[in-house]
Amino acid sequence: QGIFVLGLPYALLHSGYSGLFLIILAAVLCCYTGKILIACLYEENEDGQLIRVRDTYEDIANACCKKLSPKLGGVFVNVIQVMELIMTCILYLVVSGNLLSHSFPYVPVTEKTWSVIAFVTLLPCVFIKTLKIVSKLSQLCSLAHLIIILVVMTYCLTQIHQWSWAKFRLSIEFEDFLVSVGVIIFSYTSQIFLPTLEGNMKNPGEFRCMLNWTHFFACVLKTTFALTAFLTWGEETKEVITDNLPSFLQTLVNLCLLTKALLSYPLPFFAATEIVYACISKGNHSNYRSPLFALGVRGSFLLLTLLMAMFVPHFALLMGLTGSVTGAAMTFLLPSLFHLKLKWKNISFLEKCADVSVLILGFFCSLAGIICSIKGLLEVFG
Repeated sequence: QGIFVLGLPYALLHSGYSGLFLIILAAVLCCYTGKILIACLYEENEDGQLIRVRDTYEDIANACCKKLSPKLGGVFVNVIQVMELIMTCILYLVVSGNLLSHSFPYVPVTEKTWSVIAFVTLLPCVFIKTLKIVSKLSQLCSLAHLIIILVVMTYCLTQIHQWSWAKFRLSIEFEDFLVSVGVIIFSYTSQIFLPTLEGNMKNPGEFRCMLNWTHFFACVLKTTFALTAFLTWGEETKEVITDNLPSFLQTLVNLCLLTKALLSYPLPFFAATEIVYACISKGNHSNYRSPLFALGVRGSFLLLTLLMAMFVPHFALLMGLTGSVTGAAMTFLLPSLFHLKLKWKNISFLEKCADVSVLILGFFCSLAGIICSIKGLLEVFG
């Protein structure tokens, strides 16, 4: 459950009843593309047993593009992955600075200075070497998120006497609907982390079951949360639902959001640095495989996220543009394309139809997101 969840009530404001259907559909599609992506890691041996012959998203891409170039697919996927992960890290820094400035409005410090203070707390990330440490931090992140959800939903339930289904829209505007689609779909995305996650599981055979249950519970929570919040505030629903809360609750929730943002940072940061370090250290030169060099890579990335958070103007719009390209590609386009390429002879006609449908849907989602983001950038730059 990412920070995107807090924008779901606003998405319902612009998508009406279709938004509820989209939350369920996005869960089904993201769960499906997660499964077919992991299926691409495996091949059958002579005895008909599935053997894991690939380890990463990069390996899958290389297997698909080996006739064109042995490493072309891997380079393309790695660039997209690193772009999305780094942009995510920068977003967490920007959000942290914003939350700190709103939590302590009487402190004479600019938002950028608060971002630097948040950055200092993230310096220990350069020493993270394993996914186990990241998973422990993610558990704490989940706890902070749970507190936020409980606070918002408890307040909403106290206002149940004001609820009315008449607040839902029947007619929707196309551009507003596209924004809602983006928020809903990208609140589920996790495909970048799945190959690493499945490879680190004690029992990888339980992966499909785990994916089914996590997406089911995510769907239930998102639907319940978005519905209760929207029924409470209706047309007054703000982009981030915590802004609708009374002031005495806002400070508590903002601090929980800050904790969540800071604890969310290590996962995309770890994934990005591991990809870059793996690419650089593939050569035989021993200096590229030294612990000191790995520390240098992590430190450089940490500094890069701070500099971009401080100096890139209109970051939200650029994030939307990048997310439309990389998010849709990594979530819909590439998993279905790779599955069709690698498993064409082994999958049924229905599976082929499903892959092609997801591919087309992903293309249109990406195209619509790009058009909306570019339009927003053109308006800002006059």
